[in-house]
Amino acid sequence: MPAAEANHAFDDEQNSYEFAFHVLPTVAEGEVEGVFTSLKELITKDGGEIFDEEAPERFELAYEIVKHLEGKNRKYASAYFGWIRFKSESHNIAHLTEEIEARPELLRYLIIKLTRVEEEHPFRFHEALAAEKTVTTVEESQVVPDLSTGAESAEDTSEVKTEDESAEGDVDESALDEALESKEV
Repeated sequence: MPAAEANHAFDDEQNSYEFAFHVLPTVAEGEVEGVFTSLKELITKDGGEIFDEEAPERFELAYEIVKHLEGKNRKYASAYFGWIRFKSESHNIAHLTEEIEARPELLRYLIIKLTRVEEEHPFRFHEALAAEKTVTTVEESQVVPDLSTGAESAEDTSEVKTEDESAEGDVDESALDEALESKEV
């Protein structure tokens, strides 16, 4: 097959994409689902097929994002984050991008082409965020010698770990402070 025909053959092929987005925090919580639905309709309108999604949920951003709205630069420290994975022909992505850029309720977005490995193993952001915040407290009774009197006494020690923290990993200082403050000394 000539090279010109080979390049044209791949243009009509469906690829997998991920559309990740932040919805402005000024959008009412009840209206976020409507924004999410309208974004999915944009994708399917041009023949895209949605195969996975994570509905937007509000969370604190790692840094403030500045967006120019209504003639002013506005700073946002939180947003609703979600993503949609879909299959579409590559020539539809430019039109989809134009439609998305016209949406004033979006703070930021990104469309990427997925590899097979990425397609098979989606990262569930909100689940990972919830698992990271889970804290487990373990209490043990330990016999400690009192060096001043030579007697032994029972001392209650608490160890605070997050689920993703190893025994040699960093300590969550705020959780440790809370555990120490709740202790009777």
